[in-house]
Amino acid sequence: MQIFAGLGNPGSQYAGNRHNIGFMAVDAIHRRHSFSPWSKKFKALVSEGEVAGQKLLLLKPQTFMNLSGESVGEAMRFYKLEPGAVLAIYDELDLPPCKARIKTAGGHGGHNGIKSIDAHIGKDYRRLRLGIDHPGSKERVQGHVLGDFGKNERVWLEPLLDALADNAEMLARGEDSQFMNKIALATGGKPEPEPAAARPKPVGKSHIRQANNSFQPKKLPTTGPMADMLKKLFGGGDKSE
Repeated sequence: MQIFAGLGNPGSQYAGNRHNIGFMAVDAIHRRHSFSPWSKKFKALVSEGEVAGQKLLLLKPQTFMNLSGESVGEAMRFYKLEPGAVLAIYDELDLPPCKARIKTAGGHGGHNGIKSIDAHIGKDYRRLRLGIDHPGSKERVQGHVLGDFGKNERVWLEPLLDALADNAEMLARGEDSQFMNKIALATGGKPEPEPAAARPKPVGKSHIRQANNSFQPKKLPTTGPMADMLKKLFGGGDKSE
């Protein structure tokens, strides 16, 4: 069992907020795959299903953002899971719109939902951050995250959520690099670069072969003592029957 926890605030007044992109993400997965109807449990709305042969619990905490860890921790303990079985999906101010990043552990970056989860289960869980951009000044942050996505933002938001749902199998299998490439391609970006260590080294000549190819032998003597010795060694002299 894995838990995909989308973070947000409960209530229709918050449904379209940028801060609720985590809710939107798990809703997209719920629509695309075979999951049970939403029900109330663990101070959350939950739904069970299976993706890529992996049992998943979709979870939307109903505690409000700054208490998200209560819900995630309760569900994790109920299923006797380790933090590594949890994927938190949430908004990221420090990423441009449409960008996504995934990692395990790390800091909370000032996100109250992540602060709460850290406090309840530790830091060793996976985090899928979805960029909503920064408004430019600290004073405007609250209004930005609690503001609704505009029509112009729907141009990138809907393809992002569709791509996330389409490729949820990769998330379930832990294929994070492949997932990131799919997201980038689906949203008009470039695939994530392959780590240099994983790239095949260019095929070239070995230093021995290079040395052999660069060696140009001098012209062999045809007369004199050296020529006679070479003839004896390599059979280059006159042969008799």
